Amino acid sequence: MKFDYDLFVIGGGSGGVRAARMAAAEGAKVGLAEESRMGGTCVIRGCVPKKLMVFASSYREGFAEARAYGWDAQEGDFHWDRFSGHLNKELDRLEQVYRNLLDGSGVEIIDSRAVVEDAHTVKFANGVTKTAKHILVATGGRPVRPDMPNAHLGIVSDDIFHLPELPKSILIVGGGYIACEFACILNGLGVAVTQFYRGAQILRGFDDEARGLVAEMMRSSGIDLHVGTNIVDLATADSAHAASSTGTGADVGMGAPVEPDKALHAKVTRGTPGKPVWVKATNGREDVFDQVLFATGREPNTHGMGLEKIGVEIGRRGEIVVDAYSQTGVPSIYAIGDVTNRLQLTPVAIREGMAFVETVFKGNPTAPDHDLVPSAIFTQPEMGTIGLTEEAARDQEEIEVYCTSFRPMQQAFAGKSDRVLMKLVVSKATRKILGCHIVAPQAGEMIQLAGIAIKMGATKEDFDRTVAVHPTMSEELVTMRTPTRTA
Repeated sequence: MKFDYDLFVIGGGSGGVRAARMAAAEGAKVGLAEESRMGGTCVIRGCVPKKLMVFASSYREGFAEARAYGWDAQEGDFHWDRFSGHLNKELDRLEQVYRNLLDGSGVEIIDSRAVVEDAHTVKFANGVTKTAKHILVATGGRPVRPDMPNAHLGIVSDDIFHLPELPKSILIVGGGYIACEFACILNGLGVAVTQFYRGAQILRGFDDEARGLVAEMMRSSGIDLHVGTNIVDLATADSAHAASSTGTGADVGMGAPVEPDKALHAKVTRGTPGKPVWVKATNGREDVFDQVLFATGREPNTHGMGLEKIGVEIGRRGEIVVDAYSQTGVPSIYAIGDVTNRLQLTPVAIREGMAFVETVFKGNPTAPDHDLVPSAIFTQPEMGTIGLTEEAARDQEEIEVYCTSFRPMQQAFAGKSDRVLMKLVVSKATRKILGCHIVAPQAGEMIQLAGIAIKMGATKEDFDRTVAVHPTMSEELVTMRTPTRTA
């Protein structure tokens, strides 16, 4: 059978674009459909704009620190409109870069929603169909709203970048990395931030000691963080319902997904400044906030894709089920990135796309490696992590823990009480470093470099043999000689 394409990619995020370009470089005829903006979550509504907001928010503390170092620096006002205008121009530029890369690789771009008709056919929004020998689904994920009354009064993470103005106060619901990052960002930009998380501690799944320090530093920076706390009810502040103070008893959890067409195309239409939201919490507290942000999870973008009807297995959380080589139960259909709910990280999606091309177009079966992947949480201070937490490691084998927490030189000189954490989890049997956890400014930069050594199988003695770079925070990683504890 003759196909229109050798490969058709659904989704123009980082993983899909990389796979399309690499397949085209191997001589394949490739098409790619994207219903929103090229670049996907990372470039348009995730990593890139979020990190630029992190940079913007960090300057506030810098003014006071500069004065402690002798500079006549006066804190000024932050102008959201000035920043957001510049941000939108930068995202436009990056989107065009992605389009140029695809054009230069010979990939045909179709600006349309695409769904799967059968094992070799995709259908566009205008009803046109095209055939392909292989179909790669790289549609990513989207934020979910809680399944509770009036959840529409709040916004989700996609909306933050398009606020017409910053609120004076905000309630952030959730305790994952997205919730914590935006709590720190908005606090740094001068917003009064309250955060509710129903669990016992934020950043579930990360090292207990590290996440505990992040929570402590968030509170010390002025974030009103409440764990073991959830929303019972919310309503517009001027409604009769709010005035009556009667709750529904609803519990905030994973729930209704944001409609992708509404979430991905600019302009906030829900819960905008000027329409305060009344909230009642499980601890009995009642407050009014200018804005409520739900950061209660994300869901793979598989709804309405036509996958189940042709035999592609969809998992419990809506993810596409794939094997080690990213292949679904339908041999011609593959999936990579967040839509598979393996590791929801942009560099992982890119690696999965590269492995897919190696497997399908280079005849070199390659399974993406999901072991020992470093990652960073851009809270303030940042957390960098790779490998096992102390808790997971001690359940697996006997370990030694090397850990130190101290006031870094730069902040201590400025009279600040900020602390950082350097932690190594070591196997007693093999001496290999099983996990490394850093809480400090620029922890993301540090963990990238530490991750190289740990991925290569470095032992504690390899770290010990490395001469320290002094004076730095990270020198502590190679100067800790005595275990803090064993388990």
